[in-house]
Amino acid sequence: MLRKWQIEAVNLSLHKYENGQQDILLLATPGAGKSIAAAEIAYRLKQTHEIDFILCFSPSLIVAEGMRSTFSYRFNASFHGTIGAVGGSYTYQNMLYLSDDFWQILENHNVLVVFDEIHHCSGSDVSESNAWGEKILTKIQSKAKYTLALTGTPWRSDFTPITLAKYTDPDNQIYCDYIYGLGEAVRDKVCRNPHLVLVDNNTFQVTKSEEGKQTFGSVSELLKHSSVNYESVITHPETMNYLLKLSCHKLAEVRKDNPEAAGLVVASSVSHAIELLNILKTKFKQTATIVTYRHDNPLNEIANFRSSDTQWIVSVGMISEGTDIPRLQVCCHLSTVKTELYFRQVLGRILRVTQSKNQEAWLFTIAESKLTEFAERIDEDIPDYSVIERYIERAQKTNLLPTMVFENLADASELTQRPLSERLETMFDDLPLNSNANSFFSNIALQGDFKQRVISVFSYMI
Repeated sequence: MLRKWQIEAVNLSLHKYENGQQDILLLATPGAGKSIAAAEIAYRLKQTHEIDFILCFSPSLIVAEGMRSTFSYRFNASFHGTIGAVGGSYTYQNMLYLSDDFWQILENHNVLVVFDEIHHCSGSDVSESNAWGEKILTKIQSKAKYTLALTGTPWRSDFTPITLAKYTDPDNQIYCDYIYGLGEAVRDKVCRNPHLVLVDNNTFQVTKSEEGKQTFGSVSELLKHSSVNYESVITHPETMNYLLKLSCHKLAEVRKDNPEAAGLVVASSVSHAIELLNILKTKFKQTATIVTYRHDNPLNEIANFRSSDTQWIVSVGMISEGTDIPRLQVCCHLSTVKTELYFRQVLGRILRVTQSKNQEAWLFTIAESKLTEFAERIDEDIPDYSVIERYIERAQKTNLLPTMVFENLADASELTQRPLSERLETMFDDLPLNSNANSFFSNIALQGDFKQRVISVFSYMI
């Protein structure tokens, strides 16, 4: 049975298609059920013979498999793109290697093309699009009968326009045909109410031979006024142990009501993930597993965890977007990727509602200034600032990933064409843990008390 918002989105989309609109953008908060709404729209269009075939494109194999399963279930038919199927599900990366014969289907038939997490595709014209955006503009736009774009985070961290999206003039706010925000989802009990715990320490002491000892009263002060970087903080043994301790304690509380509840640890690199896994197992006696792109079959690893009673799964970027593991209710966020888009996508992994008694969702992270800012505006579905900028301005102003990854903009551009999970897990892959900060380990001391600030954004709705 469709939820109220899904019924509204389906009816609105069909009405707009009937009245001549070709491209539709739906915004629904992570965990709300976007793919189910998309499958229903496709089913209705197929039933009325408006379309002959459906193509779905997603940012990763995990998400593409989820889309395939959802559409196959709704149509009660194959969705493998083969003869007799009603459609097929592919990754955006696949688009780069599909033959001209494949694209001919758009010339010869009425096709609905669904783009999940469309914010991965950038560019309003070919001259400044990424590889995925270019394929949409040249192979799909104006050739598909209809397009349906889905997103839970309707902006890009590099401030480029999202492909096929419309923006208001002059403030550059994105226009969405339908919006179902996190506040509405919490109110409707479609998503769990998030509790965000920002962890700080009131005395950081840094010792350097030429400067002597320096003392800082918070993470933000430490990072702003010293040469210590963020990676040094999140990979410091005391930080890892304290955040994991808090996270394990919260998961234990949740599992009193929901024995199957689980937690996610988001690490900064594969080596960092391995260290965090060892702490969980040896110090806190937790059952835990790890999944990275290095595994022979990460999809199977995730599927096994989804149906198990293992307490923790540790990863870098494999479980950040579109991955459906409803039993996840606690997240320990220790990633070096500090963008609002990624932060919200990670939070979305613990917001899916189940039939279990306890429906709490807890995310633990460091009280770094950007993360604090992101946490404080979780209730905003679309940022209240311009979400696109001119190319030169964004090159000067933004730093999507840690600076040590890129030597020039060409390197950054090339990396952003690759799947999200691969980008996040390989950017530190050849580097030893804390490579930029080894010299700081013996020079940083956490002398003060840890403290926590809890942000419960929609508590007034409960």
